[in-house]
Amino acid sequence: MGYTDQRFDVNLSILFTELPLLERPAAAAAAGFTAVELWWPWIETPTPAQEELDALKKALEDAGTQLVGLNFYAGRLPGPDRGAVSVPGEESDRFNANINVAADFAASVGCKALNALYGNRVEGVDPAVQDELALKNLVVAAQAADRVGAILLIETLNKPESPLYPLVSAPAGIEVVDKVNEATGLGNAKFLLDLYHLAMNDEDLSEVIEKYAAKTGHVQIADKPGRGAPGTGELPLEELLDQLKKAGYEGYVGLEYKAADAAASFAWLPAEARAAR
Repeated sequence: MGYTDQRFDVNLSILFTELPLLERPAAAAAAGFTAVELWWPWIETPTPAQEELDALKKALEDAGTQLVGLNFYAGRLPGPDRGAVSVPGEESDRFNANINVAADFAASVGCKALNALYGNRVEGVDPAVQDELALKNLVVAAQAADRVGAILLIETLNKPESPLYPLVSAPAGIEVVDKVNEATGLGNAKFLLDLYHLAMNDEDLSEVIEKYAAKTGHVQIADKPGRGAPGTGELPLEELLDQLKKAGYEGYVGLEYKAADAAASFAWLPAEARAAR
């Protein structure tokens, strides 16, 4: 057990960001990793030109990296936005325009997990109206993910850093997962269990794992405080990942932490344990 027994991937939207997007897969590969994940890379548009999609596909393939997770369009992220599915008007329209683009791109690179960030509460809009819109959009997203053999991920964030985001506890995220599965009958909506966000919400991480490992489709980690690499903070991440594995989780663990020097930040993980197995 321990870190060497996990399947890790590098989040290229938070690590290696000093490099242009198309150079990041090769940088991850040079550090020994073969699996990567991304937030939606085109912040300005849900529908980038086909040549941009093709260029990213080529960069992933040339580096020998497998994309294992991709966000749907999520607004300005990084930035003030936290997704678009529950935001009425233009943002919801953009999300819908993106659904098949993201799903088809995922299919083209063999990516089997698509993450739909819920979106912030909007001042002056009834939360019930936002939740109804979110469910409608998530049902369409789940159907598109299913069409390409992928799962739909629902993520909880943390209240200190995302005060307007309504899903800031594991039960809140699981409730949405269950509602989407009930509405579609597909069963492909899963929980994105981010140990950093849950810890920032002061949740009992062992209890969350015990309760929800079976509904978890992807895991992300960073240490707390500071959102740095494992070992920079106080979280017993190695033990928690062991617990997840014992509970039956066999998926990827995304490295979604901040580091001034990404390549140097992987010292906690032996080089021979970095390639996905």
